[in-house]
Amino acid sequence: MNKEHNFVTDLIHDSNKEGEAYGAVVPPIYQNSLFTFSSWAALEQAFQDKVNSHIYTRGNNPTVTFVEKKIAKLAKGEKSKLFASGMAAVSSGILHFMNNGDHMITLKNIYGPAHSLLNNFMLPKMGVEVTYVSGNDIEEIKNSIQPNTKLIYLESPTSVTFIIQDIEKIVEIAKKNNIATVIDNSWATPIFQKTLPMGIDLEVHSCSKYLGGHSDIIAGALIGSTDVINSIAGCEYELLGAKLSPHEASLLLRSLRTLDIRMAKHQSNALFIAEFLEKHEKIKNITYPGLKSFNQHELACKQMSGFSGLISFQLNTNDLTQIIKFFDSLKLFQKGVSWGGHESLIYAPAISCIRELTEEQINMMGITLGDMRISIGLEDKHDLLDDLIQALDLI
Repeated sequence: MNKEHNFVTDLIHDSNKEGEAYGAVVPPIYQNSLFTFSSWAALEQAFQDKVNSHIYTRGNNPTVTFVEKKIAKLAKGEKSKLFASGMAAVSSGILHFMNNGDHMITLKNIYGPAHSLLNNFMLPKMGVEVTYVSGNDIEEIKNSIQPNTKLIYLESPTSVTFIIQDIEKIVEIAKKNNIATVIDNSWATPIFQKTLPMGIDLEVHSCSKYLGGHSDIIAGALIGSTDVINSIAGCEYELLGAKLSPHEASLLLRSLRTLDIRMAKHQSNALFIAEFLEKHEKIKNITYPGLKSFNQHELACKQMSGFSGLISFQLNTNDLTQIIKFFDSLKLFQKGVSWGGHESLIYAPAISCIRELTEEQINMMGITLGDMRISIGLEDKHDLLDDLIQALDLI
């Protein structure tokens, strides 16, 4: 009887049939655009199972397929598809469930580009109606359901304000009303949160974040049942053409092998920093689900087994000059968007929001000038703390 391994072991050990002839410990990169066949019959057979066959790399590629199987197993899903970006995965996942005139429910402070997809594309071009909710009020979600509601799109925790949704309760409501559920699980990763066993229909990841972990790839993933993923593979995935390259898939495979230990380090560093900032006089408030003071800490512990390296806090000043001085004085924290890499980053949401969103949208998302989001990397935690202290001392 074969013992089932822990998923961490399976991430490291490859069932590498392609490399067995040479004893290759890492699967080869199939850097080709197409695949040839020995006969009419062989090619015909491949087309009969097109969503699983390797015919043309815009559809399937052995290197990419190998990584897709790893990610599906990690998330406890039946199947997954990899995309050229997180937004390609988000867009394909939402488009799969929505048609012209349908209604969906999502959060007020979802990922900015996802918000833009709904407001700037799906509403004017497809007539899709969207109701925005806080995410932490079950009754608000219930009351937002309409006869034409087809999808509830979640992001838990959200990537700026870290609002957590009660996944199991929302899934229960959705299933009673025959509504699909999609969740962006990039913040927690499947290491700390497995949403598919909770009943979610489709899990989305920006693999550019923690799954990639080295700030050297742009990729996205959808994970779900075989039926849903095959349906997406034959439509949105193939026809929109947002295909992940074999080379980037190989980099993602490399990263998955260390995901467990990286997430543990991100978490321990972040908790150390968060506990310091929580007590600092120049910090107005701090948001980190791992803190006991976090207003949804109990729910976070219920549905997550750990916490990532993302922290949000608000400086205790509205003086833009002082805010910029703090921001620019940081030395180890590099300034930039995104998160989840080996390096620590700082980002001020107001920088992009002021240019991309209306005042009403900014207020709806609850963003202020002093809001900061830091992505805690893998550096020594004391060095990171010293960098924050010296910058705070200047304001």
